[in-house]
Amino acid sequence: MNEKSAASILGIDHVQLAMPHGGEEDARRFWSGLMGLRERRKPVHLAVNGGCWFEGEGVAIHCGVEELFLPANRAHPALLVRDLGELVERLEASGIPFKPGKPLEGFRRGDIADPFGNRIELMQRV
Repeated sequence: MNEKSAASILGIDHVQLAMPHGGEEDARRFWSGLMGLRERRKPVHLAVNGGCWFEGEGVAIHCGVEELFLPANRAHPALLVRDLGELVERLEASGIPFKPGKPLEGFRRGDIADPFGNRIELMQRV
């Protein structure tokens, strides 16, 4: 790997997760209501495709309509959170189960599923 190619990627702008047609309200309840992100209005020329965008401190999640939707069970975003215990309590009180993850040095972590069955990993630095 040369020096120029090593510096090509600067970061991640957003993560797009698939959802079925008509899932916008479920996405809003989950990403804004439970996860605490604010909805960002999609540009008009992209909004015609459906879906919705959410953002917060250092994270952007785009939920896009997939006509032949299948949830992602293995591929997933791993989201860093401030207080995993508090978030897990809030999610479980809303009926969203949390599955603790295998040990990983420096983190407490585990998985949930979004309203569409996509795997979401939650991680807290310790």
